[in-house]
Amino acid sequence: MSTEALSQNDIDRLLGGSSTRADDAPDAPFAAAPLDLQVYDFRRPHRVSKERLRTLEAMYERLVKGLEVWLISRMRGQIEVRLQSVEQFSFAEFTLSLPMPCTSYIFDITGTGQKGVLDIGPEFSTFLVDRFFGGEGAGASLTRVLTPIERMAVRSVADKITALLQEIWQDHVPLDLNITGFESSPEILQVVNREDPVLVANLEFSTGNVSSLLLLCLPLTVLDKFFTSSGQQRLALLSTNEREREQTRQRSEAALRATKVPITARLPDFRLSLRDLSQIIEGSIIPTGIPKDARVIVRAGTQDRFIGHAGRVNGNLAVRVVDALPSPPSNF
Repeated sequence: MSTEALSQNDIDRLLGGSSTRADDAPDAPFAAAPLDLQVYDFRRPHRVSKERLRTLEAMYERLVKGLEVWLISRMRGQIEVRLQSVEQFSFAEFTLSLPMPCTSYIFDITGTGQKGVLDIGPEFSTFLVDRFFGGEGAGASLTRVLTPIERMAVRSVADKITALLQEIWQDHVPLDLNITGFESSPEILQVVNREDPVLVANLEFSTGNVSSLLLLCLPLTVLDKFFTSSGQQRLALLSTNEREREQTRQRSEAALRATKVPITARLPDFRLSLRDLSQIIEGSIIPTGIPKDARVIVRAGTQDRFIGHAGRVNGNLAVRVVDALPSPPSNF
């Protein structure tokens, strides 16, 4: 048996003492290492992973483009709609983000017993009311609750947005959406429990000096199929052979080529006095001063793509394309 005497440091280590000197380098880094702790709510687990977020953003980008084209055709002006984010919140957090008063349309999700919310910002709802009733859409935003007539005017846009929302989800979770109510007070708005998780898409609308937000709120309980099957779909895609992937690509390409794009051709602008404008009646002929061989701009969707000449073919109006305009830079 060893008779070597133990030092004071050896005795402190054996007894778990705290008198270890600072020069005991091996133990110092471990004692000073900070703990990286993150809060996790087991009642409301975060469902939107990075992979699913990319899919959601692609889906809602389709909605944004469809809405932008529809608004431009209805308003006859330059309008831009952008997707800001798609995020998971509790319903209480969603209601806290709404202005007072709000312009919130409530829609039923048929067959699920659940409801969703579409909130149109005050600036956008004011713009729509002004344009629908003959104004320029440049007035100050309303600080009061919309009247029943104004609600019906704005509802035509809300109906279109819910139709587009239903369309982008049809390949993942078929939804049948029908607007059934309206609410102007965020505190009264109650479609799910306040602690229930919801998926909220933030869309930004802008035209001229007007900028506003559109919020689309769906309860996550009706989207379970999307969040639980994404991984399985990915595994199924990876397990397919080269022939099946080629067939899938061809079907996607055929569907893309069959997609209809609205084409418009516009003559150059011309001026008309208010006196002449007030005298226009049915059957009037308006002199434009534009030569018959004037060039027209051909637009594909919302983009100027070609220069052409207007004419007729077999008694129908037609446009002959004479040149192509440079393609706009891609956002991706």
